[in-house]
Amino acid sequence: MELFGIFFAAFLVNNILLIRFLALCSFFGVSTKVETTYGMSFAVIFVMTIASAVSWLVYHFILGPFHLEFLRTAAFILTIAALVQLVELYLKKMVSGLYRAMGIYLPLITTNCAILAVAFLAIDYRYDFVQAMVYSLGVSSGYSLAIIMFAFVRERMMLAPIPKWFQGYPIAFITAALMSLAFLGFTGMFGL
Repeated sequence: MELFGIFFAAFLVNNILLIRFLALCSFFGVSTKVETTYGMSFAVIFVMTIASAVSWLVYHFILGPFHLEFLRTAAFILTIAALVQLVELYLKKMVSGLYRAMGIYLPLITTNCAILAVAFLAIDYRYDFVQAMVYSLGVSSGYSLAIIMFAFVRERMMLAPIPKWFQGYPIAFITAALMSLAFLGFTGMFGL
């Protein structure tokens, strides 16, 4: 039950995009087409989970025993950057259409504050390895849910009769705010 609570809290209650307001650059940039959000979601789930695992191991088996905790920011950033490069190489060779569709946003995963935040939060919450993995899966799944839902809404808004001065980012920000309010409704569930 504890692992379910960790996952559920990360997935809905403390959604990384709509409650914590992290990774908004990719949220607004990639969410114009649903197909692109699927690829971005897969990339974020993969990179976030692997980065969290490697960062947890680096912290507990290298930085902690040698009292080098002050280097965790640099170590985590290097870990994330290396993993993103691996994902980029894989997509470029195996799924070139998705690679072209994602454009500049794939390298932005390197500087995606949500991925770095998950690595930090798993350490700060004092999660063991399994809990850290469940937490990172919950956060990345919540990211995927939010960005895919937002992309569906944005595609529908392209067909809606929206006044000219609200088209584009103004209506996108209003929609994201309303989605954030909807996710606040999960706050009282399970006492989380």
